Amino acid sequence: MSESSRTLHLSSGPHIASGRSTAQIMWMVNLSLLPALLWAWAVFGWVVLAITASSILGCVAAEFLACKISKTTSTIPDGSAVCSGLLLAYTLPPGMPIWMPFVGGMLAMFFTKGMFGGLGYNIFNVALVGRAMMMATFPVEMTTRWVAPHLGLAKADTISAATALAQIKLGGEAALAKILAVVPDSGQVWLDFFLGMRAGSIGEVSVLMILLGAAFLLWKGIIKLYIPISVLAGVALLAPFSLSPTLYMLSGGIWLGAFFMATDYVTSPITPKGQIVFGLGIGLLTGIIRNWGGYPEGICYAIMLMNILTPALNEWFRPKRLTADGAPS
Repeated sequence: MSESSRTLHLSSGPHIASGRSTAQIMWMVNLSLLPALLWAWAVFGWVVLAITASSILGCVAAEFLACKISKTTSTIPDGSAVCSGLLLAYTLPPGMPIWMPFVGGMLAMFFTKGMFGGLGYNIFNVALVGRAMMMATFPVEMTTRWVAPHLGLAKADTISAATALAQIKLGGEAALAKILAVVPDSGQVWLDFFLGMRAGSIGEVSVLMILLGAAFLLWKGIIKLYIPISVLAGVALLAPFSLSPTLYMLSGGIWLGAFFMATDYVTSPITPKGQIVFGLGIGLLTGIIRNWGGYPEGICYAIMLMNILTPALNEWFRPKRLTADGAPS
């Protein structure tokens, strides 16, 4: 056997051939995120497009610098930087200053992806690290710059008011009664939350638009339901401990996180059993943070905490391969 034939070539995962390139997958994910962006544009105004563009530019700029510093071929065309920028923007209030997402995108991309060696090497979801960094750096803007939802493309006024989860967290039953009294028929509140007529981050407010994008990814075989269903099941288990379980399930970023962030190929387990445990862990941690923590939302930190366990879950639920004789290898 020649020396060259014994050479072992190593590369980052995943190693399962799918017939699609990384670029094809990433751009399909980007396409699936457009319904939520278009809805946010309709109910919050043109500012959401500026915030989203700022976030994407920050991620792309950091990707460009990281490739220049490492003297590697630019990976911008594969669409992963654009995807991170979109997802980061979707976690931000629609009334925040436009320059802040650019800073958050650059920090997240450079320190979470670039410093680790690029796509396939990062251990945390890039967009969520960017959000966590922005929460620490711009806490006032990240928690008060909400925009009153309204259909129509006119610019809405920015209001310094908490989201529904934050109001209930701070005000309890009185705050919940106030939310339900917004319309004469309180049943309409659930429809408003499902469609997206509520204050919240850019890409999380409409459960319907998130599900439309997720349906496209499922149709294309980009994601499977192991993680999303497990996340939602974990949150639902702790929803009865809240004042309004239905509102609890339709509020915050659990749907965006379950279908678009927890399913990130690089930072989630590769086996079905590992994915189920991963998703349940995210859902339960989200519920614990929401119900008994000091923070009204928890999906961001829950996903990052479970990202840490991904290598262990891959090891614990590693599939057993059989030798030619049928014995475990």
